[in-house]
Amino acid sequence: MSAKFLTVPPFECAWREDLKFREAGRGCVAFEAFACNDVTLVFRENVGSQGYHYKRDSSPHYTIILGSHRNRRLRIEVNGKAVVDVAGVGLCCSSSFQSYWISIYDGLISIGNGKYPFQDVVFQWLDSYPNCNVQYIGLSSWDKHVKYRNVNVLSLTHTHVPLSKHVVFGDYQVEDEVDAADCYNYKNMDYDKWGLKKFLESWDLSDVLFIVGKEEKPVPAHKAILAASGKFSLCSSSFVINLPTVSYLLFRALLHYIYVGWTQIPQEQLGSLRDLSLQFEVTPLVKQCEETMERFKLDKKLFDTGKNVELTYPSIRPHCSTLPSLPVSTQQLKQLKLTGQYSDVNIYIEGYGLIARAHKIVLSLWSIPFARMFTNGMSESMSSEVTLRDVPPEAFKAMLNFLYDGQLNDKVIDSGALLLQLLLLADQFGVTFLQQECCKMLLECLSEDSVCPLLQVVSSMPSCRLIKESLQRRISMNFDYYISASTDFVLLDETTLINIIKHPDLTVTSEEKVLNAILMFGMNAKQLFGWEVVDQLMENSKPELLFGERLQLIYDLLPFVRFPLLQYSLLEKLQHSSIGRHIPVFQNLVNEAINFVKCGLAESENEENVRFQHRRSSYRELQYICDGDDHGVLYFAGTSYGEHPWVNPLLAEPRKITITASSPHSRYTDPKVLVSRTYQVC
Repeated sequence: MSAKFLTVPPFECAWREDLKFREAGRGCVAFEAFACNDVTLVFRENVGSQGYHYKRDSSPHYTIILGSHRNRRLRIEVNGKAVVDVAGVGLCCSSSFQSYWISIYDGLISIGNGKYPFQDVVFQWLDSYPNCNVQYIGLSSWDKHVKYRNVNVLSLTHTHVPLSKHVVFGDYQVEDEVDAADCYNYKNMDYDKWGLKKFLESWDLSDVLFIVGKEEKPVPAHKAILAASGKFSLCSSSFVINLPTVSYLLFRALLHYIYVGWTQIPQEQLGSLRDLSLQFEVTPLVKQCEETMERFKLDKKLFDTGKNVELTYPSIRPHCSTLPSLPVSTQQLKQLKLTGQYSDVNIYIEGYGLIARAHKIVLSLWSIPFARMFTNGMSESMSSEVTLRDVPPEAFKAMLNFLYDGQLNDKVIDSGALLLQLLLLADQFGVTFLQQECCKMLLECLSEDSVCPLLQVVSSMPSCRLIKESLQRRISMNFDYYISASTDFVLLDETTLINIIKHPDLTVTSEEKVLNAILMFGMNAKQLFGWEVVDQLMENSKPELLFGERLQLIYDLLPFVRFPLLQYSLLEKLQHSSIGRHIPVFQNLVNEAINFVKCGLAESENEENVRFQHRRSSYRELQYICDGDDHGVLYFAGTSYGEHPWVNPLLAEPRKITITASSPHSRYTDPKVLVSRTYQVC
């Protein structure tokens, strides 16, 4: 399976005895697929027959289809009946193999798009009545051939579930580390404990009161949320709604489904919950009630009087009460924001004016700082107006749009500057999910020129620690470029620069580059220069004037320059420089290096001192072995310096080299043929 690939013809399914979970009902399969549409996997209790196809299977099974309906939908079927059918554009790829993984854990089906299992979750769905006996995996297709390769079956442990607790940044994985005791300490807040469920039956921010049942139970709620979930006959001026014929337990189950994304109800009350959901047009709950009731009819053994049944809204993050993991229509929410219906706060930006007529409940379900602002007795909680200062209007509009639909629009994604502003706002207002999306987008469109500006932004954000470390390592490994291309690096904070220079992966062509970088940073340089310029300035000035507040940092960083590795002629120049006369630590380090070079051998203590050890070099040694080998300059250029298989460098885009022929054009002077790997002289 890993040597080449397996092609599954239309309407067929491939089975192998070794493609099975080690533990029934629990396992993960990772694979690569090449297809236009309908990458299909079947999970059964037993191996299927040679002529098997999932459409004709009457035994218990799960079927997962990636890219159905011409690569526009994701479907999950239980025993041949669709239980999930959601939009999912571009799930399949017909130009190259694409990596996927699918895990099943006691009915929790998780689907990911990427080469790393348990990361990059695309969708999750929890089966209320899980089939815990599925074990064998079939590779299937629909109306077109599907190619599979690198199919691996992995075991699942409790540490992998629930996968929704994992937050992914590029190739790095971060798990929630802090379980916040103080829900207002939003910097360390576990957002799985926040969301709309915090406002279920809460008087905070409520603008409608239901009087339910014969006991006249008061149940506070929020018009914007209810209006986006169904039709509750709400009126902007009305606060109280009487429901004398509705049971409180049923009504609470309905609200729990809307606010939390799942609910529980005794099996015998499923019909009543379906009727109540139908009355208020909460369509997803109506559908799930009917599907569950139908399953009870087909298999009466499943029905158990007095036993509760759990109904979970199918979403990417089950049991997470933030958009879009709830049965709340984001389209309807955006319409409410556009019209201002049921809005209870006008947001102004100083110097800009009114920016939105918003809903406190929508802002608060994402943001703990907003929730604090609106609920803890601050002036904003008593007022219908809020004025923000030092907030970029366009970035704030983009954040509001995200709070109402949970997505970044194309305008934001295409603008790196706007993404950076949005990342800062997300950190300021504690919108963790928006921070994650911004970081993902910034890393996906990361260029060499944007590394330093991005690192400057994320350095002060604890939640972006792994991104910060990744960017620091990237600069360290390409140090020559980042200190030679621009002066962006001098805008980094002192701690970040120290981490870069101390990084074990720091790669340079010369220690002189490290010295130049330290001096430029110390002077907060506006243009690139070397130590010679500082030496000239020092002749008529003092270190305190040139470096100001960063002078102490210069003293701290100079010992990280490995002076003993510099050429002796350069050390002599440094020894007699103005820098050495004014900065004693510099002079001492240079003198130490000269003594080391003169001795020729390192003393035992020097062998353990990193200042005397060579760093990684960014040079690449190219050594001739034989004609046509893989070690030459042209071959190295043709592979983009080792990043991909060889391509003729004259035909590559962008062109890697230029060749000019001095003789008349012929088949022996054609530049393309000259640099090809098949050129033969006559």
